[in-house]
Amino acid sequence: MLTSVLTESPVTDVARGQERALGSHRIDERDIMFSRLHLEPGSPRSEAYYREHPDKQAADDRFRALPGLLSDGASAHHPVQFAAADAIFRTVEHLRALVDGEVAAERVDADPQAMTDFLSQWILKLGAHSVGVAELREGHLYSHVGRGDDYGQRVELKHRFAIAFTYEMDHEMVARAPMAPTTMESARCYLDTGAIAVQVAMLLRNLGHAARAHIDGNYRVVCPLVAHDAGLGEIGRMGLLMTPALGPRVRIGVVSTEMPLVVSPRHHDPSVEEFCGVCDRCVVMCPAKAISRDKRDVDGELRWQIDSEACFTYWCRIGTDCARCMSVCPQAHPDTPFHRAVRWGVRRSRLFRRVAARADEWVYGKRPAPKQLAAWMNAGQPAVRFRGAPPDDG
Repeated sequence: MLTSVLTESPVTDVARGQERALGSHRIDERDIMFSRLHLEPGSPRSEAYYREHPDKQAADDRFRALPGLLSDGASAHHPVQFAAADAIFRTVEHLRALVDGEVAAERVDADPQAMTDFLSQWILKLGAHSVGVAELREGHLYSHVGRGDDYGQRVELKHRFAIAFTYEMDHEMVARAPMAPTTMESARCYLDTGAIAVQVAMLLRNLGHAARAHIDGNYRVVCPLVAHDAGLGEIGRMGLLMTPALGPRVRIGVVSTEMPLVVSPRHHDPSVEEFCGVCDRCVVMCPAKAISRDKRDVDGELRWQIDSEACFTYWCRIGTDCARCMSVCPQAHPDTPFHRAVRWGVRRSRLFRRVAARADEWVYGKRPAPKQLAAWMNAGQPAVRFRGAPPDDG
């Protein structure tokens, strides 16, 4: 079995992206699935957690009984592809030592707008797809650290601003979901977003301003909520950030800082939620049946609620981070002139939204099969071909 360091992925966004209103309430990182994954049965930390949360133990015992992420015994096991993903996630681990650091004694002050423009353009040059700035709020922060040596400590972050950016996931790799290539792509994007965030945070500290990069496995903020308030997208039915050009097919990076910056304008786009309301592709295609068709009352508000335990349990069975919801989402199509025209219509017409949702089914199928693996992906074992639904699909 590979010892996976897979530590942050869509299930975190799914589990928490819509769970609370975008207000002052803090989410406890100890409750997310990846924190619970690292609880060692019988350890004092594990026993203390389940004494406080006895309702979570049965669900957690179920996923622990399965092979696990990037495991030899998982149904989607592929020795080379799993090893490739694991190698990338292990590389990300080495970036965690660089998320924070010493601040230069000499402080360089710049016009906030000029500095915002510089950082935004530099982050785009480094490979990001979109960039925005939010004022860091209480509700953006986790309440307590859920992983690592600081487990259980209350999150204290005095920074005033957060720079959020998205990074495009390759459409061809995501199209192979839920098989291992999508996890390879997740890993690649977490490494690239982490490298960008670490560089930007170091730049700000070199200028004499405190800054922290928030990267895979070492977050102090809930990235989708920060990105939402930075004007980069809306939260959709599946709990992921839905961006205007790429839908949910992105990863998110965040750098928090005390340097004065200019907050990006935020224009709420109700068409995203309305399109999710008439499109049920992710509901139909979710192998774990973890995405709700109807909204539920959550803290006095009607909203879609993701079953994070069911989602994560499926991951532990198949060995990958699935991403079927992302791969079949009509909003995740490539950013081509044709799809840009469709997105333009979706944003502007309720009737067009209904027609577009049904037309996507006519063109791509109600239950599209995963894209076949490319020949180069099958190194190490015979070619795998899908016929109909992927393994363990409900």
